[in-house]
Amino acid sequence: MVCTGAKSEAEVDKAVKTIIRVLKNYGIEIYNEPIIEIQNIVASANLKARVDLEEAAALLENSMYEPEQFPGLIYRMTSPKVVLLIFSSGKIVCTGARREEEVKEAVDKIYKELKELGVLLV
Repeated sequence: MVCTGAKSEAEVDKAVKTIIRVLKNYGIEIYNEPIIEIQNIVASANLKARVDLEEAAALLENSMYEPEQFPGLIYRMTSPKVVLLIFSSGKIVCTGARREEEVKEAVDKIYKELKELGVLLV
């Protein structure tokens, strides 16, 4: 079973338990407890500051910025292992996390790094 669209890890658990209950109501036997494994969390964040993407791309390792192809900087973070799409507006999309804590850690880390590099335009 694949569950998409949940807003939190708790919602995933609730959805799976609901589906199992419905299946049992229809006479489908479930013999074991489900093993829930989160594969990919997609989250968005707002840094509340503009970002100089040209400068950020020049200073950040593991980043790619080709504005003719895509308007955001693609940053592959190694720890936590996520991919961040960073836009000049300061909006971020984080993908690849397996736990909510990894999203928070990644956003906090990139904010600090961009601030230290002097590419946040407050």
